[in-house]
Amino acid sequence: MPTTIEQPVTRALLISIRTPNASLLEINQSLAELGRLVSTLGFTVFATQTQRQNSTKRLSVLGSGKLEELARMTGKIDNSDSEEALANIDEQALDDFLSTSKAKSHANVVVFDCELSPMQLRNVEDILGVPVFDRTGIIIEIFSRHAHTRSARLQVELARLNYLTPRLRSEYSGDSERHSGRGTGETPFAVERRKIRDKQAELRRELKNLHNEMQERRSSRAQELCVALVGYTNAGKSSLMRALTGADLLVEDKLFATLDTTVRALTPATQPRILISDTVGFIKKLPHDLIASFHSTLEEAKDATLLLYVVDAADENFREQLAVVDEVLQKLNLASTSRLLLLNKIDCLTEAEKHALSLEYPNALQICAQNAQDIAIVHQVIQDLLAEQMCSACFNIPYTATGIMGEIHNNMQVLEEQYHEQGLRVTVRASTALLQRLHKMLQ
Repeated sequence: MPTTIEQPVTRALLISIRTPNASLLEINQSLAELGRLVSTLGFTVFATQTQRQNSTKRLSVLGSGKLEELARMTGKIDNSDSEEALANIDEQALDDFLSTSKAKSHANVVVFDCELSPMQLRNVEDILGVPVFDRTGIIIEIFSRHAHTRSARLQVELARLNYLTPRLRSEYSGDSERHSGRGTGETPFAVERRKIRDKQAELRRELKNLHNEMQERRSSRAQELCVALVGYTNAGKSSLMRALTGADLLVEDKLFATLDTTVRALTPATQPRILISDTVGFIKKLPHDLIASFHSTLEEAKDATLLLYVVDAADENFREQLAVVDEVLQKLNLASTSRLLLLNKIDCLTEAEKHALSLEYPNALQICAQNAQDIAIVHQVIQDLLAEQMCSACFNIPYTATGIMGEIHNNMQVLEEQYHEQGLRVTVRASTALLQRLHKMLQ
């Protein structure tokens, strides 16, 4: 029989620091989300721990007793050590942990549900004897694995280097060895830092060029109606995009399964054509570098005439998630754009829960992205909402300029066509900008 090689299991110990301004409910919700983040990386949640602290800034992050307790969970300290070592430990919590089957193994990764400084990460790693990550590091790693297009890869790599640069000090601190390099007596740390700076500059140049290309493509679509899907990660945006456009997109029940912006035409086709764009999902405590890096990607939403807020209505925390989306969109100056709230995944709710949501959000659509009838309703509502932003006008098109009719049919809704001796009289419905553009072309 062939030998089966057992794959190593990454067992993650999740740690939360409860500061005075954080409620227990918020801590538990954030820890649950962190569990989903590490699961997206293929980690197994080994256990979760929480400790009250005035802040997250102390060099050792946690108290000595809690660190010793965690060191026993990671195997850094042998549980058979002398009883004196147990003096500061929560004995009941440790006994409960040791009584479970998990005591037969140890956590081999520790993840903090906050952002830690390079010194904090190094100090905790020394005490616990296993790799330590913070929330930002986990999110960047997920982005790195899920980025597929050139744009997404460049943006994630720049964010990753911005995150790693200050952490080089941990690796090279105390290294006084000199070697020949650019400059006299350059240390390994200085050489590595210079390489990263050069790489960051190169990435920014590439991103700028790519941003210009994307801007040109967006400019070519400026006269077309565009609807952008926005929402929290894993709310079902890609599933809805697939249902509305027939696009062959990756649909997975994972956080940040989609990072690449996709633009497709609404199907069945409409007149004028309506474009649908899918955007990267948001999350609480999204690293600032990632927001900055994905700014050009999120600009697709800036050109949208209508924003579709996609919400996982089956998630009990969707209201807080909706607030996060609002906050990010305000930073992008998109708060005033017309919007439609879509309460997705209602097939997971009871009739009573659906009724309560209809009272709380009377203007929202309750849908299931897998239901063809719901998608047909969304399709029609999109057309109706966009039609409200359009005006009607009549134009006389001379026969010498009938080539313009192709653009009219592509970008406007033709209500009536009448043929006369001098030309064609058309009644159209379109945005004010398109009508003004057509008027100038005819003059």
